Amino acid sequence: MRLCGNTKTTFKTPITLSPVQLIYGNVCHLHVEMEHKAFSALKWLNFDSKASTEKRKIQLSELEDMRLSAYQSSRLYKERVKAYHDKKLLKSKIQPGQLVLLFNSRLRLFPGKLKSKWSGPFVIKQVKPYRAVEIEDAKSQRSWMVNGQRLKHYKGGEVERLITVITLSD
Repeated sequence: MRLCGNTKTTFKTPITLSPVQLIYGNVCHLHVEMEHKAFSALKWLNFDSKASTEKRKIQLSELEDMRLSAYQSSRLYKERVKAYHDKKLLKSKIQPGQLVLLFNSRLRLFPGKLKSKWSGPFVIKQVKPYRAVEIEDAKSQRSWMVNGQRLKHYKGGEVERLITVITLSD
C-alpha cells in the first residue's frame, strides 16, 4: 500500500516501478534505433519460434528424466548401504541362564569421569517377545523387565562396582 501526501489515501492495487523510475523519478524511453537493434537481436536469436519452443520442451523433458534418474540412483544407493550395514550387524542370541551387563542410561547427574555405564552382571531369567527380557540380580534375588537392546553379553572377569556418595549440606 502506498500513502499519497497528507490525505492518507490508500491504493488497493500494488504499484510497480522500474529501477530507473525509482532512481530518477521518471520513465526511461529508449531511442528508436536502440529499440530496433534490440528487436533485431531478439529476432536473430529466436529465428524460428516453433523450433525454439520445441527445443525448450525437449530440454524440460530431459531435465525431468535426469531428476527421476537421480531419485532412482539415490534409492538404489540407500538400499545398498542399508544392506551392507545390516550385514555387518551381529545378532545377539540372548537365552535364559546367561550372564549379561545392563546399560545404565540414567547415569547423567553425576556420572564420574571414569565410571562405567554398564552395571551387572545379571542373570537372564526369561526372554519374552519383542526383545523384552526379565533379568535377576544374583545377590539380592530381585528381578525386573528391561529392553533387550540395553544388554550385552558378559564375558567374565571382575566388575568394578563404584559407589558414589553425594552429601548435600545446608
